[in-house]
This record gives sequence, C-alpha cells and structure tokens, in this order.
Amino acid sequence: MGTIESLVIADDVRGIIFDYGGTLDSRGDHWSHIIREAYVKAGVNVAIDDFIDAYVYAERALAADRIVVPGDTFRELMEKKIAIELQRLSDKGCISESSFAKAGEIAGYCYSHARECVGESAVVLRKLAAAYPMALVSNFYGNISSVLEDFGIRRYFLSVVESAVVGVRKPDPAIFRLGIEALGLPAADVLVVGDSYGKDIVPARALGCKTFMIEGRQWPPAG
Repeated sequence: MGTIESLVIADDVRGIIFDYGGTLDSRGDHWSHIIREAYVKAGVNVAIDDFIDAYVYAERALAADRIVVPGDTFRELMEKKIAIELQRLSDKGCISESSFAKAGEIAGYCYSHARECVGESAVVLRKLAAAYPMALVSNFYGNISSVLEDFGIRRYFLSVVESAVVGVRKPDPAIFRLGIEALGLPAADVLVVGDSYGKDIVPARALGCKTFMIEGRQWPPAG
C-alpha cells in the first residue's frame, strides 16, 4: 500500500491495470471527502448525515438515469452531480435557495483538485507507459474517455474498460477480466492498482493478479 509515486513494479509484471476514481484523481481519497471540503470552502454547511444522504442520492440518480452523456468532461459531470445533491438538500430543508448559487464554485473546486491530482499521476503514467502496456478499469458514468482526454492521459492506456459501457461493475471480477484480456497477458503477469480494497484488490486477486493499493481517506466521511 502507498501512493502512486511509491509504486514499485516487480520484475515479473508485464502489464498494468489502473483504477481511475480515487486512484489517479484524488491521491487515494474517496471523492466524498473532496466534495465535502468543497461545500465547506463555499460556505454551504450541512450536517454530515445529510451530506452523505445527498451524496448517495446523487450517485444513484446518475447511475439510474442518462444524466451524464459521453462527451461530458469532469467539470460538466461535477456540475450535474452537485446540482442533484443541492436539490436533495433543499428538498429536505437542509439548505437555503441561496446555496444553489454556490454550485459552480463547488464544482470548480472539485475540478481543480482533480486536475492537480491527475497531473501528479500523469508523471508516473508517462514513465510506466513507456515500459508496460496499460489498461484502465473503472466504475464510471459513461464519459470516462472524455474525462481522460480532457486531463491529457487517455494516450497512456491501450484500453479503457468502463462499467457504464460494458454493463458490469466492480467488485465483479469480470470487469477486471476484460482489462486483462485487452492487455493479452496472463492474469499472473498483470498488476492492478486501485484505492479500494473491496472493489479493486479483492476481485483482482481472485483472478490471480498482483495488486497495489493506493492509501487515502475511505468512505464514509465523518464530522
């Protein structure tokens, strides 16, 4: 376990699979923590239980409805997600109408944070891509390719396997199997890098892959 900068590749690794959210774009922190920080910075103060409820509600809405379109950047994704969260909080009487004016500020904070973190990850990805074939396997909303292009890292991956596109989600090992097949390597020769023990490490190990976990703040946020 560690940071992406501390990643050490064993001699018998011939290919690498990366998770995206939390692994490459937030230094291992679950995105609820960053969004919560964005709320506080914008002066939108809500109880932690209400925030968690709104976060989960928005995640389910994005998964159930075609709110996110393939061309959405991360900024556009966050604008949609934050709008849903704020509407949920408003419906529950947790925030005033004036808080809706902070949606852009909250989304902007999240986007800037992601761009900074991905920039750090890109330094490592650039070096690794010169030596290993790499794939990305992510639970995402259908727009991961646009996000990767916007952040300038799509070129480092031979293949991108996205849950909303392939119809299978972590922790189902089948989504990692698709990544392994895309690399054309035996599972034992593949290193999987992720930030979630249950969603990344456990299913990857079940297939026989090597694993490395990025450490950060986990779900749920507190206080």
